[in-house]
Amino acid sequence: MAGRVVWVNGPIVVGAGPAGLSVAACLRERGVPSVLLERADCIASLWKRRTYDRLRLHLPKQFCELPGMPFPEGYPEYPDRRQFVGYLEAYAARAGVAPRFNQSVTSARYDGAAGLWRVRAEDVSGGGGGGGEVTEYIGRWLVVATGENAERVVPEIDGADAFDGPVSHVAEYKSGAPYRGKRVLVVGCGNSGMEVCLDLCDHNALPSMVARDSVHVLPREMLGVATFSVAVFLLRFLPLWLVDRILVVLAWLFLGDLGKLGITRPSRGPLELKNTKGRTPVLDIGALARIRSGDIEVVPGIRRLFRGGAELVDGRHVPADAVILATGYHSNVPQWLKGTDFFTEDGYPRVPFPHGWKGDSGLYSVGFTRRGLSGVSSDAIKVAQDIAMAWNHQTATR
Repeated sequence: MAGRVVWVNGPIVVGAGPAGLSVAACLRERGVPSVLLERADCIASLWKRRTYDRLRLHLPKQFCELPGMPFPEGYPEYPDRRQFVGYLEAYAARAGVAPRFNQSVTSARYDGAAGLWRVRAEDVSGGGGGGGEVTEYIGRWLVVATGENAERVVPEIDGADAFDGPVSHVAEYKSGAPYRGKRVLVVGCGNSGMEVCLDLCDHNALPSMVARDSVHVLPREMLGVATFSVAVFLLRFLPLWLVDRILVVLAWLFLGDLGKLGITRPSRGPLELKNTKGRTPVLDIGALARIRSGDIEVVPGIRRLFRGGAELVDGRHVPADAVILATGYHSNVPQWLKGTDFFTEDGYPRVPFPHGWKGDSGLYSVGFTRRGLSGVSSDAIKVAQDIAMAWNHQTATR
């Protein structure tokens, strides 16, 4: 039983990352109150607590702005982690958005008889070990804004118990300083895996990158122009499949044949994979040069770990003092949203972009477009407009 019950005179928004902040700000701008629930004790906890020091936005800042507020003029083209967190804090303050922190949503279900959403949240201010006060929030609308990166993906690796060094997720990684002089096996060759390897090199560590899967690697810029800007421009005139082919040819011209480095390209194009599978292409910021110089070794998948190293799928043994899992994150929506098939088992809206923002019975989603922060802004504006129309109709008929 809930310890207390709270009636919400407006939408219940779950998640105070960029998606939740955006929709709450857009709602407030339209005169619609909301309650924003966040399990952490701060906004944008992924950016504040689970990112490495050297992280920068991978896309130019104009593609990462939240609705109604550009980045400060003095910000660089690719703001760093601290600058982006500062921008989010300023955004929340300017919009007057005040989340309820330490509210970990454990279940949300639509009550058809009452026509209302019932959202149960536990107070985890004491550490989240269970036993905190449970509050049931009741309201007409529910906005799911927990995003695509709510929980870590931690693969099971045979022999992990036998390995005598630390095995950690990239969420715990801050810099390569603690790994100076050590042999580090980085599992994953996406943006995080590449950047962690580059950072390890800068701190005189000895990284090996496990390239388990094929991946698209693109230059971050081509002749001074952001690759993403080129793609957006081309998509105005050409079909996606043709833009994908152009990007692959340009990547080959600028970066060369990556197969010689042990990195294989997928058969499907980079934009197609991003839009359908959420697989973001790697934007190279220097890791390829360190691979070519031999500072980063690219190896195939791991068969098992053992004391002091790993056996690879090709039978080779590589020594390692530490393992870092750059294996990404996943949505956690199926764990707590009950009684609806709006989301798939993977935690994404069943209806693809651009129509996956609205479900039935007052259910909405923001931040699941597989299109990064630009997709967040698009969803937030549409959701706020739709709820505001219903809100204005409801208040006018009272």
